[in-house]
Amino acid sequence: MKMLITGGAGFIGCNFVHQMVEKQDHEIVIFDKLTYAANPDYLNDIKSKIEFIKGDIGDSEAVKNVMKDCDMVVNFAAETHVDRSIEDPGVFVKTDVIGTYNLLENVRKYDVEKYLQISTDEVYGSIDNGSFTEKSNIDPSSPYSASKAGADVLVSAYHKTYGAPVIITRSSNNFGPYQFPEKLIPLFILNAIQNKELPVYGDGKNVRDWIYAPDNCAGVYTALMKGKLGEVYNIGGGNEKNNLEITHMILDTLGKPDNLIKFVEDRLGHDRRYSLDSTKIMKLGWKPEHKFEDAIKQTINWYKDNITLFSKF
Repeated sequence: MKMLITGGAGFIGCNFVHQMVEKQDHEIVIFDKLTYAANPDYLNDIKSKIEFIKGDIGDSEAVKNVMKDCDMVVNFAAETHVDRSIEDPGVFVKTDVIGTYNLLENVRKYDVEKYLQISTDEVYGSIDNGSFTEKSNIDPSSPYSASKAGADVLVSAYHKTYGAPVIITRSSNNFGPYQFPEKLIPLFILNAIQNKELPVYGDGKNVRDWIYAPDNCAGVYTALMKGKLGEVYNIGGGNEKNNLEITHMILDTLGKPDNLIKFVEDRLGHDRRYSLDSTKIMKLGWKPEHKFEDAIKQTINWYKDNITLFSKF
């Protein structure tokens, strides 16, 4: 069984690749553009067990060539940083929407057995109370989440129109090893280690449901193997914490003072709270395996041990 993993040199993608190599059930092909947020060094320990092809899912010809004999496709490839999407939305549309379209067209052409689209809880927008289910309305707030929502709708339409064998997973905020330090947790870890300021948006009370990336990857694989075609599966960690709580946890773990915290102007269109109901995928036998407190400490230690990977940051 040949599995194509797009974006496999990025954060969540490379965590998933490592899990797939451990399972030894699939021939693994990585297709990655190697943007600023990806790093082929993340795959050095397993490079003899995978095939790596540099390429862009926005390039229709390159996608056609790489998908010719693949049985499964898992699409992690995406532009994901909200701040960057506010500055340059077009890049997000090209990768997240047009790139997904290119993949779907070749799913049809080559009769791929399964295609799994990696999405995000951000497509739902913000929720004051309760949790989003897979039936909740899509209401994105940023160009990033809008591009991911557009891709989701396209994936679903290909199933309804062409019978494409697709599945969508939407996860909550991921953290863990290999994440480029532009997102809150790795940025604050590296800043704290270097005694730099930690810029907290607004009042710091924006709430996210955090999931350790390896747990999300296990959920993705569960959906891929056991999920029903055409369905969406939420994958949440069950760890709702606001940004200020996370900030203090990082500082306390590293033994750094609170005066490193600097409150800055809030992000445009900043969602207040995300929360996912993961009942549906749990019925397939998945649940998070890592306690948040243990996983955040493991993550902090990983960045301490691998700080040289981010020497240019």
